[in-house]
Amino acid sequence: MNWDNQNKDPWGNNNDATDFDDLVKKFSSILGASNKKQKNSNGGGAGGSNGSSGPQFSAGRILSYAFFFFLIVIASQSFYQTEAAERDVVLRLGKYLKETGPGLNFKIPLVDEKFTEDVSVTRKETINADMLTQDENIVDVSISVQYRISNLKDFVLNVKSPEESLRQAAESALRHVVGDNSLDQALTVGRESIGDQVKERIQSYLDLYEAGIVVEIVNVQGTNPPSAVKDAFDDFIAAREDKERYQNEAQRYAFTIVPEARGQAQARIQEAEGYKLEVVANAQGEVDRFNQLLFEYQKAPEVTRDRLYLDALQSVLSSSTKVMIDVEGGNNLLYLPLDKIMEENKKRESISLNRINLRNDDE
Repeated sequence: MNWDNQNKDPWGNNNDATDFDDLVKKFSSILGASNKKQKNSNGGGAGGSNGSSGPQFSAGRILSYAFFFFLIVIASQSFYQTEAAERDVVLRLGKYLKETGPGLNFKIPLVDEKFTEDVSVTRKETINADMLTQDENIVDVSISVQYRISNLKDFVLNVKSPEESLRQAAESALRHVVGDNSLDQALTVGRESIGDQVKERIQSYLDLYEAGIVVEIVNVQGTNPPSAVKDAFDDFIAAREDKERYQNEAQRYAFTIVPEARGQAQARIQEAEGYKLEVVANAQGEVDRFNQLLFEYQKAPEVTRDRLYLDALQSVLSSSTKVMIDVEGGNNLLYLPLDKIMEENKKRESISLNRINLRNDDE
């Protein structure tokens, strides 16, 4: 888009900006005029004033440039930009003035002093030291402390070196906690609780100092025995692991064998109870049978005695495979080999069955 007057902006204002050199010339002319009047008042001639006008104008120009440069330096030192995650503490003549947040801020140069810190980042400090345990052993402990700034004013003003104060507080807390534990606890089962206890003590120390620091996490990175006894301690750890393994195996075997033994014991108890009932019942049956026989014997003794004799012979001979017959009036005994006869009969039966099976197979 074109305008009729090229020396004006779209709003109608004059587009001719005042040049910095023009400002300097005007300021130099003012200084030159003041110097001329001063020399005229002192009795200087016109020729002398004209002859010295060149150097006066040059000195005034230099002073003007120096003055404007000084103003620019003062302005650059007065205003400062603070990032979103940063906070500033401003001191005026060494005393606390204010705390500024993100954005453009102002301070008086050479009078105000500012300290800038990032309050959103989590910082880390690592401590590695040899500590004495409760049982008078030395253990090498390494911890990492993660912290952040909670109060920037306290962080800047209350302690000279916050990081060094944190390190000393961490070493003191770690020495106290490790001193309350044995070497075995510090190296094995007590490592988890050491971090929590150290964190609580560090925070209590920092709160006492009003350091403006909050401790977030304390991690125990490692606990190692001294190098002189490391091999012996490794053997101790291996022996303890073997002990736990054997105990677990023994408990597992006990859990297996004890129920089985209890079951066998209960089965034997039940068998004994059954045998007891069986024996008592048989005894009672024998008593009842004997009473009945006695009653019959009392009625007919001879008949009953012969009957008992025959029953006894039948029970004995029925289980025997050999029979001896006494011929009345002779001296010879007749032997009947019933066992051999039974074996021969069984063989014949098996042969006949085999023949029948072979015929069936051929058919």
